[in-house]
Amino acid sequence: MRVDFYHLTRDPADKLVPMLAGKSLEAGKRVLLVSQGEARCAALGNALWSDDPASFLAHDFAGSERQADQPILISEQCDAANGASYIILSDGLWREEALAFERAFFLFTAEQIDNARNAWRDLAAKDDVTPRYWKQDGGRWVEGP
Repeated sequence: MRVDFYHLTRDPADKLVPMLAGKSLEAGKRVLLVSQGEARCAALGNALWSDDPASFLAHDFAGSERQADQPILISEQCDAANGASYIILSDGLWREEALAFERAFFLFTAEQIDNARNAWRDLAAKDDVTPRYWKQDGGRWVEGP
C-alpha cells in the first residue's frame, strides 16, 4: 500500500484536494475524502465544485441517499460507502483505517508536522506500506526528502 504525505506549506487542502481527486478519477479509482467537522466537509465540497469552472468533480456527502453511486464521497469517517479504493485524509489527522485502502493521501500543515512525523515513522516500519513525501516547490508538487 502506498501513502503519499503532502506537506501543505503554501496552499490549503482546499486547493490540493480537487487535483488529487481528479487524478484519482482519471486513474479509474473512487475516492473517500475525509475531514473532521461538517463545516470542513462542506468547504471541501465547495472546492470540488469551484476549482475548475470548466469541469465538475461529481461528489456527495456520506449519509446521502445516493452515496454508494458517488465517485467521490465526503465523510467524517473512514467508511467507504461508495466502494472507494483511494482515501484522502485532508485534515492532518492520520487514521489507521486508511490502511484498508489501496492508496492513501495524507495532507498536513506545519502545525501538524509532529503528527505527520509520528505517522511516517509508524508506517515506514510496516513491510506492506510505502510512504512518500511531497512538498510544494513554487506552484507545483515535487517528491522530496
